[in-house]
Amino acid sequence: MLDGNAPIIIAASQHSWNDRDVSRSPVDALEIVANKALSQAVSPRLRGAIDAIASVRFITDTNEQIAALMPRNPGQLLASRLGIKEAGFFQGPIGGNSPQYMVNEFSRRLANGEHQAVLLCGVELLDTFFYAMKTGADIASWAADSTQQPTTVGVDREGLDANERTHGLYEPIITYPLFENALRHHKGGTFIEQQMFTAQLCNRMSTVAASNEYAWRPNIQSAESIGAVSDTNRWISYPYTRAMNAVLAVDMAAALILTTVRTAQELGIDSERWIYLRAGAELNEIWHPVQRQNFYSSPAIGQCAGVVLEQASLSLDEITLFDIYSCFPIAVEIACREIGLSPMDSRNVTVTGGLPYFGGPGNNYSLHAIAEMVEQLRARGEGNGLVTANGLYLTKHSMGLYSTDPVEHAWVPIDTSALQQAIDQGPTVTTATQSSGTAIIETYTVNFDRNGPAKAIVAARNSARERVLAISENPLTMFQMIESDAIGAELHFFQEEGVNRFEL
Repeated sequence: MLDGNAPIIIAASQHSWNDRDVSRSPVDALEIVANKALSQAVSPRLRGAIDAIASVRFITDTNEQIAALMPRNPGQLLASRLGIKEAGFFQGPIGGNSPQYMVNEFSRRLANGEHQAVLLCGVELLDTFFYAMKTGADIASWAADSTQQPTTVGVDREGLDANERTHGLYEPIITYPLFENALRHHKGGTFIEQQMFTAQLCNRMSTVAASNEYAWRPNIQSAESIGAVSDTNRWISYPYTRAMNAVLAVDMAAALILTTVRTAQELGIDSERWIYLRAGAELNEIWHPVQRQNFYSSPAIGQCAGVVLEQASLSLDEITLFDIYSCFPIAVEIACREIGLSPMDSRNVTVTGGLPYFGGPGNNYSLHAIAEMVEQLRARGEGNGLVTANGLYLTKHSMGLYSTDPVEHAWVPIDTSALQQAIDQGPTVTTATQSSGTAIIETYTVNFDRNGPAKAIVAARNSARERVLAISENPLTMFQMIESDAIGAELHFFQEEGVNRFEL
């Protein structure tokens, strides 16, 4: 007997645009993918059953001035166009984990009978947006809005403390290379060995993207070209070349329709189109990177995967497809290490091609990953797929396990509150309060601009094992840190206008 309350996905759609059409607004793009999803379900009563429209937050919402250029309640505007009259409007918190988090949350609400059917959608037109900012093209129509604001699902919380922000960790292109160098040193490998491994991993992702009709960069990139610095593949932040970074300037949208087994049966939706969420969960890491025990692990990922697999009654070997969040190569490698999966597994770590090659549309990437997972599982006719989603700085983790088959027991949401409490109360590292002294480098990166190295950032430990963040703009220092492994080296730090600076 099927559990009538079990949550399922009955429709999934995606689209990419490469024409930089400023007359196409975000709501126009959402309307296209929403209608595409509605047409898949082949049920004339489905529109009337949708009583919630949830939208993924625009990445531009992190800046108040830029946020004003975007619609505040895209779901309400979309409902009017789709003829959906009785629906609540919701949005997720900021973060790349948001799409999977909302799938988990609305699945729980659907199972509890709080909704009949949910349309979850997201869009980023960043390629066209950046083009408009550069050329002065008119996108005033994009912000056409209603007065009713959507309800936020989940909690928005600042990702960094003042010390981390002051020393540049706000930019993911700086923070993730800190993780990368830390893990390389922890593994005991050389820079060349780790760079080769990273380039090979990226090559495998680009190969997947090459066969994806929605991919932004649908061409195979060799490991050699990914790892080699060139005029078209400069350093972004050491040790990452441009080809290893997520591509943000994309125009992409995706949509899912969620309901329950019972409602799908009542609506007459073909069961061959159902994809079950067998289990979903979320856990946060120690919130501030500077307080974590190290920069090369993320135990919350492994714990989250463990409870998801257990609830789904599946082993890792029984997973057919994966999409491991891939904003940077280190996010993939750390997640795989925590889950117990080889990054070079024959099943591949992505169904889309990953953020550097498929495209990284702001907070919305994982909605595409889920949509792609749904389509591939349907095409196979059997199998299980694991999607991991990461927000902020390996901070927020949401996972979903999708399947062509339901669990054999009644579906229940996973309660991770005890696990989260244990993480939150676990050991942390204290930030040094002294204004000067010596410390040993734990990890580092050198950030580049188009003219060359611009700033070195280090995390170090003083004699009391307190953590120190510091920066340097000295060309010789930056050159030394690129030419040789700086981890383990001693530095002298001192304060200038509230910022820690260092000398080797």
